Amino acid sequence: MAQETKCRGCGAPIVFVKTSAGKSMPCNPGRVPFWAKQRGSGKVVTVSGDVVSCEFDGPRSTVSGFGFVSHFSTCPNADKFRKK
Repeated sequence: MAQETKCRGCGAPIVFVKTSAGKSMPCNPGRVPFWAKQRGSGKVVTVSGDVVSCEFDGPRSTVSGFGFVSHFSTCPNADKFRKK
């Protein structure tokens, strides 16, 4: 896991997580519980680098795992970094 840094768009703390495709994805620091679901409303990156569609709410007894939330989904200036 890389060291924490700051987002150039909003100044929030972020970490870069290497995906299984070999790309570094900016994520919010700290892992959150997730419930895997095809076409879920959210996405997380697991410690092993898998990008998973999920929901962020559900019964604790059925949690799928813990992952990092992509910072693109929470950054107020995300459009500034999207490829045209």
